[in-house]
Amino acid sequence: MPVRRSGVGDGEHRYRAAWWLPGAHAQTIWGRYAKRYPRLSISTECHTTPDGDNLEIHSIAGDADAPRVLLLHGLEGSVRSHYVGGVFSHAHQRGWGASLLVHRGCGSAPNLARRFYHSGETTDLAFAFSVLAARSPSSRWLLAGVSLGGNMLLKWLGERGKDIDSRICAAAAVSAPFDLEAGAHEISRGFARVYDRRFLTSLRRKALAKLVRYPDLFDREKLARATSVIEFDDAVTAPVHGFASAHDYYVRSSSVHFLTDIRVPTLLLSARDDPFLPAAALDTAARVAAGNPVITTEVHDHGGHVGFVSGAFPWTAAYYAEARAYRFFDAAMERAQKRGYDS
Repeated sequence: MPVRRSGVGDGEHRYRAAWWLPGAHAQTIWGRYAKRYPRLSISTECHTTPDGDNLEIHSIAGDADAPRVLLLHGLEGSVRSHYVGGVFSHAHQRGWGASLLVHRGCGSAPNLARRFYHSGETTDLAFAFSVLAARSPSSRWLLAGVSLGGNMLLKWLGERGKDIDSRICAAAAVSAPFDLEAGAHEISRGFARVYDRRFLTSLRRKALAKLVRYPDLFDREKLARATSVIEFDDAVTAPVHGFASAHDYYVRSSSVHFLTDIRVPTLLLSARDDPFLPAAALDTAARVAAGNPVITTEVHDHGGHVGFVSGAFPWTAAYYAEARAYRFFDAAMERAQKRGYDS
């Protein structure tokens, strides 16, 4: 399968999309309903944020001082998202620890503050990392973000630039929506409207619940008229979080603008048939990333959105994204050891 790659590499890696999942939407939907991983012992904790809200973190234990992985999920995801089990299982196999940061309102902890989460919001990531890193000061860290979580992660890495914590050895973003406005328009067309409606239904329900606590937070009537995620962002996300409009929010929060400032080895794994992002926007992100030597960009022709399912038959399905991210992480650990990084 054709692949376009640039940046820091770690050998040749092959991905062949499963023949029995024809098309991007089949790849995108499969994991939600059919992906299975061994059960692991997962602990749950809730932290109070500086603004008095709740932040939920799910974790698996690892060996003492072993590397740890911090994962950020996608829009309206949770610990039940299909890729969480894969990320945790790969960490467990290595004896590493792993944690999932649950965005505000996406877990069992109530969202109490006068705000939600959004694609460009990075203060919760900074807070969660500081809490977890203080608990495991001798561990090296690998960061992973999926979809919205990928955009959030890349933006944070770019914001930190050369001041990033030296314990962070590598990062991986899978199916990141580098251009939020282009992505929002893409899911408002054709069959992708299925995803748009599902997101809108969930987001609207949470927004209406928030109005019970804060009746003046945003315009209820404008929310009622919203028929897409774009219109939701214009009615709710933008005004609640200090943006002039959905367009302003998208421009200021899109990770494509932060790629040049990233200073840790980072893998960008995407598919050209991702129904959440037009190929033109993906090409633009790849061109920008090509100018940063620490970024490895891997773009496959097929794979859908957070799909990347392979295997000869459904009962032998394999999931390339998680495996590829961990091979990238393994290579980063080997490079760190060669540099004589003493944990």
